[in-house]
Amino acid sequence: MAAQYAIEGATAKGIAASVERGVTEGGLAPGDALPPVRRLADELGVSPGTVATAYKELRRRGLVLTRGRGGTVVAEAPAVASRRPPRVPDGLVDLAGGHPDPEFLPVLRPPSAVTPAYGSHRAAPRLAALEELTRTWFGRDGVSGRHVTFAHGALDCIARLLSTELRPGDAVAVEDPGFHHLLDLVPALGLRTVPVTVDGEGLVPESLRAALRGGVRAVVCSPRGQCPTGAFFTRSRRDELVEVLREFPEVLVVEDDHNAEVGGAAAYTLGAAGLDRWAQVRTVSKHLGIDLRWAGVACDAVTLARHDGRMLMTSGWVSHVLQETVVDLFTDGAVRALVAAGEEAYAERRTALIDALGAHRIRAVGASGLNVWVPVRGESDVVNGLRTHGWWVAAGARFRIASPPAVRITTATLAPADAVRLAADFAEVLGDGQATYGG
Repeated sequence: MAAQYAIEGATAKGIAASVERGVTEGGLAPGDALPPVRRLADELGVSPGTVATAYKELRRRGLVLTRGRGGTVVAEAPAVASRRPPRVPDGLVDLAGGHPDPEFLPVLRPPSAVTPAYGSHRAAPRLAALEELTRTWFGRDGVSGRHVTFAHGALDCIARLLSTELRPGDAVAVEDPGFHHLLDLVPALGLRTVPVTVDGEGLVPESLRAALRGGVRAVVCSPRGQCPTGAFFTRSRRDELVEVLREFPEVLVVEDDHNAEVGGAAAYTLGAAGLDRWAQVRTVSKHLGIDLRWAGVACDAVTLARHDGRMLMTSGWVSHVLQETVVDLFTDGAVRALVAAGEEAYAERRTALIDALGAHRIRAVGASGLNVWVPVRGESDVVNGLRTHGWWVAAGARFRIASPPAVRITTATLAPADAVRLAADFAEVLGDGQATYGG
């Protein structure tokens, strides 16, 4: 535990609140150890059971985790509001954010006039025009559009689905490596993450089967443009996964197809497989703009009712102004051409970096999406070394549970000529002794 922070409290609730305050204010940093239960109980003059209850609540809420004999420590990604992405240092080329190139994003034009509405839109939350466009969008890739709804983004949707379907302590199968915000979200909901291995074709069937046999109640995955590895389902891999999932029909399968328009990969999705419990969510952030907090969702009837029932009690609906903006973008031919150009450019830029690294015998993967994943021995050494050359890349720790170390490089804005220079700098950072690592 950090020496400068003293945990306080006479009740389990008070102790838990004190630890959370320490995490939020920075007195307790990720990885800091909390005192053993009996020692803290003696210091505070309470029973060991009181401290154990506080620690249990903190684990449930994703603020701490227990490492066996290693004791209880602050989680690497504690679920508190103060956690924000690090600021990119001045003068560095930002290749860490996972964002699309603004050059391929349209100018957003909200409706010029918005008619005032009496009351709320809870009775009719979805614009008919956007609902029909959404059905067509999913149907293009064989996903049933019979039951569709809207959300404020992929994580908003996934959080709602998991919180209505599962209870605290339930387990969720997630990709490893996987989307860092999802890895933060699951424990914040009081749920347990169970890692499933990912290779170049996405989830590995035997690893998924093991997680399902272990009792997970939901699976969250990406069919293409997987973050951070760029993996995508082939037809054969999708079919293998479906065969596994049919053994567990009660498990909810959630696909995050956030790169549907710019992933550069065909759609072989679980959402098109006719599973009993499923949902596929698609967002527009990567191809229409990061400020468009809108997602379309296709799902089974039970999932639709649970999602919309919870939304009815909270935000109620997605802004109709936002929905009208999305309708206009979906139906604009010039926007469609711009998005297609972006998908082509992203594929060229991913390939350019992978090839440039390969010329230095550095293995990297990134078959779809906006990122390239590069296995390394020491993440901090590589991140800091590239920083001295003017590059800002993401350490892989935030994306991993049990998978080996790596760094993630966002190639969306990386011109092929710059990829050659980055690869040379990468090789210099690794040094002659590590240049073949992972090859």
